[in-house]
Amino acid sequence: MKTTEMIRYQIQKLSEPIQKEVLDFVEFLIEKKDSKTDEVVWSDFSLTSAMRDMEEEPTYDDSDLKERWK
Repeated sequence: MKTTEMIRYQIQKLSEPIQKEVLDFVEFLIEKKDSKTDEVVWSDFSLTSAMRDMEEEPTYDDSDLKERWK
């Protein structure tokens, strides 16, 4: 028996108010999963933005210095 079938079977044994609670909980889990996905997307975007143009090692020489140390 698949998990969804087992859930369906068990839920049918519950009263209507309890079934509504189960539905609320399922919706909460879906929202929680979606919000984590959003967090991952924004985290990846933030990291990508921060690292933009940093792929190559910058090359500096004495002419880049404002003040030359002796």
